[in-house]
Amino acid sequence: MSDFVTTQRHTVTLANGDRVPALGQGTWYLGDSRATHDREALALRAGVRAGMTLIDTAEMYGNGRSERLICDALDGTSVAGGQLRDEDGSLAKTLDREELFIVSKVLPSNAGRPDIFESCDNTLDNLGVDYLDLYLLHWMGPVPLAETVACMEELVAEGKIRAWGVSNLDTDEMEELWRVPGGSNCQVNQVLYHPASRGIEYDLLPWMRDHDVALMAYCPLAQAGTLRGRLFDSPELAEVARRHNATIPQVVLAWDIRGGDTIAIPRSSRPEHTLENAAADRIELTDEDLALISRAFPAPSYKMPLDME
Repeated sequence: MSDFVTTQRHTVTLANGDRVPALGQGTWYLGDSRATHDREALALRAGVRAGMTLIDTAEMYGNGRSERLICDALDGTSVAGGQLRDEDGSLAKTLDREELFIVSKVLPSNAGRPDIFESCDNTLDNLGVDYLDLYLLHWMGPVPLAETVACMEELVAEGKIRAWGVSNLDTDEMEELWRVPGGSNCQVNQVLYHPASRGIEYDLLPWMRDHDVALMAYCPLAQAGTLRGRLFDSPELAEVARRHNATIPQVVLAWDIRGGDTIAIPRSSRPEHTLENAAADRIELTDEDLALISRAFPAPSYKMPLDME
């Protein structure tokens, strides 16, 4: 890493050997407003500087606007076309692509021939990069998994993506994927996960661990969910936060990444909130902490459908 970027303590190693920070950055709903463009770009840059070098996006997010925001953040370009200034007041420099791990997602309707190749090219153009580190199928759709996997493998061979994965697939769908030629090359499954949404722990997460598929947790702070109040009004989480001189969001993120195989991608539109998220990397929850959180938010005892927001 350059002097500009801090290395996080908590990392996740994917099945292909890539090591990524356990805390990354999501961009759902970012890039939609010119009025907040520069602040959001600076938030992403602050996250990279704090070691949150994995950035997740999707062609669906704002019809490409989130991808273009990331491009501007990497280049340090303001909405008016000039250069941004980082939090230290210096003119923003272009970030080193090799220090970043960029993830995007293809819509299910575009996940077959020939649309996936056009979608990938459009995503690369929007981001201003030559390749993606990881390309995900956003959710199951009308295109057969065998066709999507074959296309993903072609994109890998062409050097446009380095690896691929899926999002919002439940256990039966992951089992179907594994029956497809090349399906076991899937690196991650991105699903909703946080203390108030633990349904995947019943069978999906154990299956993923058995098959060396990393979990990428979206909405890890329940930003877009109906359960946010339960988390942030929890006296148990408040007590754990007090013990660690931390905030409840930091404790939730520390809980999300506690297992060593989960990447959490909180979204933030403000540099100060991004840095608060990044500081969760320093928290090590104790067995007592985890037991208290589990009493408030118990693991499931039966199969539950995937939560999606």
